[in-house]
Amino acid sequence: MENTHYISPAPLTFDRLDELMRNPVTVKLSSESKDLIQNCKSFLNDFLKNHEGPVYGINTGFGALHNKSISKEDLSKLQENLLLSHACGAGKEVPAEVVKMMLLLKAHALSLGKSGVQVKTVERILDFYNHSVYPIVLEMGSLGASGDLAPLAHLFLPLIGRGEVYFKGEKMPASQMLKRQGWEPIKLEAKEGLALLNGTQFMSSHAVYTLLKAFRLAKYADIVAALSLDAFNGRIDPFRQQMHVIRPHAGQLETAKNITALLAGSQIIEQKDKQVQDPYSFRCVPQVHGAIKDAINYVAGVVCTEINSVTDNPIVFPEEGSIISGGNFHGEPLALALDFLSIALAEIGSISERRTYRLISGERGLPEFLVANPGLNSGFMIPQYAAASIVSLNKQMATPSSVDSIPSSNEQEDHVSMGGNAATKALKIVENVERVIAVELFNAAQAIEFRRPMKTSPYLEKFLSAFRQYVPFVTEDKIMYQQMEAALEFLHKGEFDEFKSQG
Repeated sequence: MENTHYISPAPLTFDRLDELMRNPVTVKLSSESKDLIQNCKSFLNDFLKNHEGPVYGINTGFGALHNKSISKEDLSKLQENLLLSHACGAGKEVPAEVVKMMLLLKAHALSLGKSGVQVKTVERILDFYNHSVYPIVLEMGSLGASGDLAPLAHLFLPLIGRGEVYFKGEKMPASQMLKRQGWEPIKLEAKEGLALLNGTQFMSSHAVYTLLKAFRLAKYADIVAALSLDAFNGRIDPFRQQMHVIRPHAGQLETAKNITALLAGSQIIEQKDKQVQDPYSFRCVPQVHGAIKDAINYVAGVVCTEINSVTDNPIVFPEEGSIISGGNFHGEPLALALDFLSIALAEIGSISERRTYRLISGERGLPEFLVANPGLNSGFMIPQYAAASIVSLNKQMATPSSVDSIPSSNEQEDHVSMGGNAATKALKIVENVERVIAVELFNAAQAIEFRRPMKTSPYLEKFLSAFRQYVPFVTEDKIMYQQMEAALEFLHKGEFDEFKSQG
């Protein structure tokens, strides 16, 4: 892929964001975006010269202090004070990958030319991105309403030489990083602090990062379910297309095709002597995995719209000669969607754990706990415990954040989305589900060996061969958490996420 990405009004896509996150690509402003930013800034400067009345957040205080006028001499100080006073995050540090995404998405939003910022401010944000300068952002503190105020304040304190960053793997004061790079702190001008802090980039960056994991996880869930089905000596009948064309949900159709294609050529699945019916966790994979895929795709549509939108406030319309204060920063679209995503992701783990349980239960010719000498060996008894614990935790975390609201700013902000909480727990849930799927894979790979000399499909045999480079067959009890971690590492590094159905 090319080594430079030019930010322009052209929409960002998930494929493009995935490429940017995986590859060392320099990001720059296109000439079109520079012109849009500069035209907006010039209009704002002229407007302030010729306008005497209050304009929210530009020559007034913020939130409940919107009726306090600010002199022209203090407009820059107002914006700097905004960053200082709003950096009130708490808790753990946000992962560097999410911080990197926040920088990119904020630069893209500002490049649309509706925010009244300086070109050099956006270019400095991209300097951070390109030189792997990651401001320290804390995960708690956003109400997801006036944008992600607290986390975005932490993100942009380093622009003015305040706050802390990771630079070349070292944690340091932002002022020290600026000196090392030979960069002067940005002197914020009218509205710039507000443009930086008002926006949904904390929520949307978590959403993008979680969705990129979810896309990959949904593919792995089908692969591992197919392996478990064969290991359990299940039936292929419930996956035949005539069953699904009469209930044609897109995800259901896709999943049935995937499972059928994944098991094509399996000696095990073609056996005639089968149980009449399989448990739901096997038989209903198309209906459950399919509904989850449909939910993920719905959320992706919402997030794609959001990351290509202007979400700060007030918004400047140079072409109309107006500045309008509204509510585009409100996180309700993301909060609802992220809660939906959390529920869907939790369900991947829930049905996966049930398949794991059936594999260790001593059914259909498999030994109890998948070891040759159960009793002396506990075998795969406790990995299922771990999966069950994680699944239970996910159920609790999947309780919606968006149904809550606590008024703030002296009731000026009297309904908030709590989208920041929805965003951070969605990421935790997808990471938890990765572990649950890894446990199922660990069990299914063990179980399939008890079907030898019969083979599963050529595709799954190749998949198993790659997995065995990470996790060997277990003949007697060993330290299992190490094997579980190795299975998770395989899911992160494996080359099998590009499977497409043959159907």
